Amino acid sequence: MIYPIVAFGHPVLKRKAKDVEVSQDLLAFIDDLYETMYAAKGVGLAAPQVGKGQRVFVVDGSPFAEDPENAVDSETLKTFKRAFINPVIVEESGEPWGFEEGCLSIPDIHANVIRHPNIVVHSVDEQGKPLVESFSGVPARIIQHEFDHIEGVLFTDRLQPLKKRLLKSKLNDIAKGNISTDYRMKFYLK
Repeated sequence: MIYPIVAFGHPVLKRKAKDVEVSQDLLAFIDDLYETMYAAKGVGLAAPQVGKGQRVFVVDGSPFAEDPENAVDSETLKTFKRAFINPVIVEESGEPWGFEEGCLSIPDIHANVIRHPNIVVHSVDEQGKPLVESFSGVPARIIQHEFDHIEGVLFTDRLQPLKKRLLKSKLNDIAKGNISTDYRMKFYLK
């Protein structure tokens, strides 16, 4: 099932999501997240972005694999597709670096966001088995962006105050539904 993407301004995007139990319903929901992400041409999608306050997100970094700027991570990105259930980032390290980010819930806005290049994540797999994994480069960035969603943080929250002020009217337009996208969206203020 393809869900509408919840737009900036909806309260679910600002709430910390709750842990989930691995079940057949959750696995079906993960399939729906992938289907919704692909329909919107995204590289990641978190449950809050479809209106669900659950600690789960999916990623597929393969669209970034062909970008020459990501040559270092190209081989990893080609096969970087998976779901994260109840993830917790337990460590961030390395010299923070900037990368232009966008978000399906905030269409047509991109901005340079500073993040650490290396992370360690605790989560469970789709069978409920605990995992401890390390990620670096663009895959780490994708995970951090989606992890922010389940923590109630948007990439615009990480911008400098001046940049946020410059984007305020565009963000208000998104919240009110005064935008056009190639995918279905759900607006809180419309």
